[in-house]
Amino acid sequence: MPDTLHDSSPPQPREEYFLELTAGLETSRFRLTPLETRDAPALLTHFKDPRVTEFMDIDPFTRTEEAEDVIGWAESLRAAAQGVRWAIREKGRDGEAGNFLGTCGFNTLLYERARRGEVAYDLSPAHWGKGVMAEIMPQLIALAAGPLALRRLEAMVTPGNIRSIRLLERHGFEKEGLLRQHAYWKGRFWDQLIFGQVLEGNGSGGGT
Repeated sequence: MPDTLHDSSPPQPREEYFLELTAGLETSRFRLTPLETRDAPALLTHFKDPRVTEFMDIDPFTRTEEAEDVIGWAESLRAAAQGVRWAIREKGRDGEAGNFLGTCGFNTLLYERARRGEVAYDLSPAHWGKGVMAEIMPQLIALAAGPLALRRLEAMVTPGNIRSIRLLERHGFEKEGLLRQHAYWKGRFWDQLIFGQVLEGNGSGGGT
C-alpha cells in the first residue's frame, strides 16, 4: 500500500554512521571485525568442516572462491547498512586480533515499516562449549537495543541444532513457532524454528 503515514518507517542509521557503529566490537577475550578479503583462508578452513555447516544453508566449502563470495556478500550488506558479519577472533596478548574462531552478526536489518534484525553466528568445533557466544551475545543484543535502535531481534534455527537453541534461550529469546518447509537448500526443503526477543525501550505507541 502507499506509504501515507508520516511515521510508518522508523529512522535508519545513516550509512556512514552505520559503518562507524559496526567497525568492531570487543569483549574481554574476543575481538570482532568486519569480514574482509584477508579472512578468506581462515573462512575457507572454517566452512570446510561439515560440523560447522550441518545446520546451515551451505555445503562444506571446497574452494577459496566460496569464502570470497561470503566476504563479498558481507561487505555489500554492510555498505548498504542492511546488516553486518564479523569475524570472531581471540585477543592476542597485545590486544590485537588473534586466532579465527568463527563469525557472527546481523543477516538482515529492516527499518522500512519495521525495526528488526536477524542475528546469526557460527563457531569452529574446537571452541564449542567454551563460552564464546555467551560472552559475545550480550554485546550483539546491546548494539541492537542501543545504537541500532531495533525493537525486535530474531533468529532462525534448523530443528536439531540444540546448541543454538540453548544459547538463544539463555539470552532472552523465546521460541515463537515452527515455519514448516520454510527454506530450500542441499536439495530439499527444511523446517525452521523462529526465536524472537522484543528489545525494551525502542517501542512506540500502538496503532491500527
